[in-house]
Amino acid sequence: MNLPADTPESPDTVLSLALPAALDGRDGINRARGGHRQIAADSDVEAVRLWLAEYAGSPHTLRSYRKEAVRLLMWATRTLGKPLSSLTREDFLLYEQFLAVPTGDWTDPARPRRGGARRLFDGPLSERSRHQALGIVSGLLSYLVSAGYLAGNPLALRRRTGAATRCAPRVERYLDHALWDHVLASIEHWPRVTGREQQHYERSRWLIRLLYGTGLRVSEAANAKAPDFYQRRGNWWLHVVGKGGAEGEVPVSAALMADFARYRAFHGLAPTPARSETAAAVMSVAGDPHRHLTPAAVYLIVKEVFRRAADMLGTGDVAGAETLRRASTHWLRHSAASHQADAGTDLRFIQRNMRHASIQTTGIYLHAEDDQRHAETVREQVDTARPGF
Repeated sequence: MNLPADTPESPDTVLSLALPAALDGRDGINRARGGHRQIAADSDVEAVRLWLAEYAGSPHTLRSYRKEAVRLLMWATRTLGKPLSSLTREDFLLYEQFLAVPTGDWTDPARPRRGGARRLFDGPLSERSRHQALGIVSGLLSYLVSAGYLAGNPLALRRRTGAATRCAPRVERYLDHALWDHVLASIEHWPRVTGREQQHYERSRWLIRLLYGTGLRVSEAANAKAPDFYQRRGNWWLHVVGKGGAEGEVPVSAALMADFARYRAFHGLAPTPARSETAAAVMSVAGDPHRHLTPAAVYLIVKEVFRRAADMLGTGDVAGAETLRRASTHWLRHSAASHQADAGTDLRFIQRNMRHASIQTTGIYLHAEDDQRHAETVREQVDTARPGF
């Protein structure tokens, strides 16, 4: 099972995958015949490539979707000997079973994690991950139906059960208040002897506060411009262009604006951005105000911040250090929403701050009530265990 070296994590191409001519989908039994086509694709790979191109502006979404597309294409052609455009509902029942127990080369630990011969699975997918994978694939199929490429979506027949119907659990990928405070304190111990070290310190210090203070996604932070910060009725706001080009406004605190002013002053810019500016909110590694950091660079800087913070904890807090080593950019977004909820911020406001389409999504950040329930339950158990009760 050999894959091209640039799938599925490569940021350079949307999809590069060669399939046998007999399995390229040109004659798939589920291909739409007649009617007006919205795309010119004649093969399954070409059609999937167009679908993925819709997410070119969202690197993390693109990587996730590409991974699921490659998995399905490879499984269908190699296991069933069928193109994607010939898969039936029965085939997808088999695929769901396969996701629960992938075997052989699919999970071979001897295969590398990257490159043409990489393994596509680390092991069985949980019920939640299987539901997410099939949801992504169903979105692909629905797109191809709407495009006039496929006649129907076999997964539209799937009955919603289990993880699909249960309420979303509380989010776990966030930093509690103590760990967040430690992260902020740890940055102040970074070396700042050389000009390069000082520059890296100032950039990292500002970036970590920006991501937490606004709840931005990594691509949003990478593309933010200084004039996106603006005042209205004496309050600072940040204009954000998010997923799918959706626009939003995020409140900005006076403390965060002070951090922004400090970062700008370090680079010789006026503390307050002007509307006519073209400077980036977070400048390139070389400190060029007219060049943005890439999303990958944002991710790596944040990972370094967490790694250094974890190293400072050492053996004094093994669990905390392990949490920090697992943390990434999106944990800051989760932390921002969780801490806002802990502070009693109205859930509707958090929804707008995070730009969630559904308030149910925002509800996963409500931890304080669970903490109180746990504390009172445990206290009751302790009280009843005392002599004389």
